[in-house]
Amino acid sequence: MGNILIVDDSRTSRRILKSVLENQGHQVVGEAKNGEEGYQMFKELKPDIVTLDVTMPVLDGIGALKKIKGEFPEAKCVMVTAAGQKTKLVEAVQAGADEFIPKPFDTDNLGQLIKDVLAK
Repeated sequence: MGNILIVDDSRTSRRILKSVLENQGHQVVGEAKNGEEGYQMFKELKPDIVTLDVTMPVLDGIGALKKIKGEFPEAKCVMVTAAGQKTKLVEAVQAGADEFIPKPFDTDNLGQLIKDVLAK
């Protein structure tokens, strides 16, 4: 299973994601509240996967994705998106996002999605 960094400004979203991922055998190695903090933690922790909420203060998920992929092109990045963020999805794909997790979370799909990304 993988080491995962969760980056989301919503404490509730972080808690749900952490619970689902840990129940599936993954280890959550860190949690960040914004993209800049997430980028710094990624550099330090080098997780197998980072989940990035698209909309966050300081530095949004797309900005964090670009910084992480710019420095670590092999990084596996999964974007967490709310409904109505289609233009952001296109930008995230262009910036190298590996996959997308829609909110609200579907726990069954979430587990399979993380397994698929780890297997890439």
